[in-house]
Amino acid sequence: MHLHILGICGTFMGGIAAIAREAGHRVSGSDAAAWPPMSTQLESLGIALQSGYAAEHLQPAPDVVVVGNVVTRGERFPAMEYALNQGLPYVSGPQWLAENVLRDRHVLAVAGTHGKTTTTSMLAWVLDHAGLEPGFLIGGVPANFGISARLGKSKYFVIEADEYDTAFFDKRSKFVHYRPRTAILNNLEYDHADIFENLAAIEKQFHHLIRTVPGEGRLVVNGGDANLGRVLGMGCWSSVTRFDHPEGWRAEPRPAIAPGAFEVFRAGESLGVATLAMPGAHNRANALAAIAAAEHVGVDPKVAMAALAGFKGIKRRLEVFGAARGVTVYDDFAHHPTAIAVTIAALRERAPGARILAVLEPRSNTMRLGTHKDELAHSLEGADRCHVYAPPSLKWDAVAALAPVGERLAVHAELPALVAAVVAEARPGDQVLVMSNGDFGGVHGLLLRALAA
Repeated sequence: MHLHILGICGTFMGGIAAIAREAGHRVSGSDAAAWPPMSTQLESLGIALQSGYAAEHLQPAPDVVVVGNVVTRGERFPAMEYALNQGLPYVSGPQWLAENVLRDRHVLAVAGTHGKTTTTSMLAWVLDHAGLEPGFLIGGVPANFGISARLGKSKYFVIEADEYDTAFFDKRSKFVHYRPRTAILNNLEYDHADIFENLAAIEKQFHHLIRTVPGEGRLVVNGGDANLGRVLGMGCWSSVTRFDHPEGWRAEPRPAIAPGAFEVFRAGESLGVATLAMPGAHNRANALAAIAAAEHVGVDPKVAMAALAGFKGIKRRLEVFGAARGVTVYDDFAHHPTAIAVTIAALRERAPGARILAVLEPRSNTMRLGTHKDELAHSLEGADRCHVYAPPSLKWDAVAALAPVGERLAVHAELPALVAAVVAEARPGDQVLVMSNGDFGGVHGLLLRALAA
């Protein structure tokens, strides 16, 4: 079968492309732009990429057009208009995945506002380490695998379960298509202001997910999240195990034993000490969720803990991009106030005593709209200096909104000025933490080159 994927370079659609190719299908795709790591991953698989969304990309007609949620109606997407006018078969990415890959498999889904990519990667690695050879689709590239998706050789499939909408013709959250038997609910906050009117609208979608988990299934839930507690209160028909909860799974840091060490408790009983290369309380919580979910498919917690000792992290999650003149530059995907705060705290744990220079691009749709602008200053409290990129396209006054940061703040309308300012004040031992959910104009490389010069 020939699939042509519109929006193929997104992490999710690129993962579908890789899985479809592995399953023996012919795959091609279109996108507005292609960038690593997804472009290089797809090209290495022999998948033809075409720039833009021209109608000619669908000539001759593929067997099915798989539509990413970046695609809308109108002149920006002539390929979609052509498909509709010609009556070509089309389907959303989540629906294609559900019907062609997830059917008859034990799906382990990871949902939540934060930590989905990391927790999904940890869980896939734990199952792989235990010999279960799972398939997976992850919104990032785990270093242990070097790829974001694979078909797998067993009945198990681990998937990052995104609450974002499915497609222009299906406004349900992606995760309602997956029908998991094991579901992790990491946390729940208001996000995606371009899609959801308020927190209650997101909670409703999360409850739709809960409704799809069978009675013999299991929900692994953050026990300290009041919003998730409210969602469970709407109705729950599966067993529930909680993490970050005194009566469930919890972690106690043990830095005296080793860097990244933490003791794992289940219902008050110590299961031993695990180690994790990724710092931060949020990552210990992610690890607990992965351990608890893996137990549901028969993986002994001690085996899971041993696997996590070898977990190498994910690209763009507090990833060292490079160093110059004694200054280390990190790349991180954080783009929500909570994620920004916990990422800074994690770096503080990794490099105690060092100065942290936070470099932030408020790039997500929610950030550009200013939905979280009043919370942003608080999220930057843990940084020693804060450089925020606020181009004219930003829809709110960054200087006014971030005034509580005080003298630690510098707001820049142009990227070269931001780079010059960071380089001028950076000194050996500093940790430069770059945070954006995009490529940030290649600022990481610009910083390193300027520092080296």
